[in-house]
Amino acid sequence: MDEQRVRAAVLAFPGVGAEQIDSVSVREGLVQVALRVDRAEAARFEAVRAGLEAALGKLAGVRNAAVVLTAQRAAAPEPAPAGAPAGAPAMLSQVGSIIAVASGKGGVGKSTVAVNVAAALAQTGLRVGLLDADIYGPSLPRMLGHQGKPAMEGNRLVPMQAWGLHAISIGHVVDEETAMVWRGPMVLNALMQLMGQVAWPALDVMVIDLPPGTGDIQLTLAQRVKLTGAVVVSTPQDIALADARRGVAMFRQVRVPILGIVENMSFFACPHCGERSDIFGHGGARAEAARIGVPFLGEVPLLLAIRETSDAGTPVVVSAPESEAAQAFRAVAAAVATQISAAPKQAGPRIVIE
Repeated sequence: MDEQRVRAAVLAFPGVGAEQIDSVSVREGLVQVALRVDRAEAARFEAVRAGLEAALGKLAGVRNAAVVLTAQRAAAPEPAPAGAPAGAPAMLSQVGSIIAVASGKGGVGKSTVAVNVAAALAQTGLRVGLLDADIYGPSLPRMLGHQGKPAMEGNRLVPMQAWGLHAISIGHVVDEETAMVWRGPMVLNALMQLMGQVAWPALDVMVIDLPPGTGDIQLTLAQRVKLTGAVVVSTPQDIALADARRGVAMFRQVRVPILGIVENMSFFACPHCGERSDIFGHGGARAEAARIGVPFLGEVPLLLAIRETSDAGTPVVVSAPESEAAQAFRAVAAAVATQISAAPKQAGPRIVIE
């Protein structure tokens, strides 16, 4: 399957003209097409969009197809933000609690925290899903040690499994070195596919690893999914905390509860002499949590084992369960579970970690 063949199929579809094709992308059987449509015509063109998406999905070599419109639909109201029940689409309704793991900036170890907290929750016997919502920089397949592509169940992807987790990422369907040079509408549609066109089983908890920042993906997720709450990851230094503060403010603005703040890379202990160094400072996230009135979920040290196990695809809570790093992540997971237990859930059992 190549771009030329997909483009020809788009042009052959009734109601689609060459001037409407904004972009066509083909990656490892994943097809994304964006069409330019006037706002006034968007609602009427929806049937064409859906029909074209179905037709492309039937082409040989296509694993999944998505067609998006580059104009907003004028006839449809914006989905209600989290916490506002009227009109909110029921996505991931088979999940008991949905946690967004976020950071105000990149480089603070957010994905490492998300993976290890998810694995720690799974170790308690919970049914846990892990969704990598970072479309531009997916890291979940490497961190979980996944090889190969997901299977298909009808027209839906089947989540990959590892370490007790059901997981999916755009990195599972494209090559690791592929640059995701996609426009905003295509990125958001890919996120919708990862939530709505994946055969997610009934889950107690889903952990969603968000991209850094406070952009379209964060806003779309808050609008389309009933989030139980958000976990914000930061390092102790003032610059990272300033960005984390903006992340907290964003979630509050869209009425998503803040489950708490995690201080990652909290301190460094020399593996040779045992001397402790506060490379990025220490205690800043705890102080910030107290200042803005949100729970502090714990601190995770800066340890070589965490980096090594992440690169090896074996989360440290699995590969070295008695290590200092694993104990730190399990403490964070227990704190997260405590916050979840007090929050309303869509379905599923009360979450308790002994």
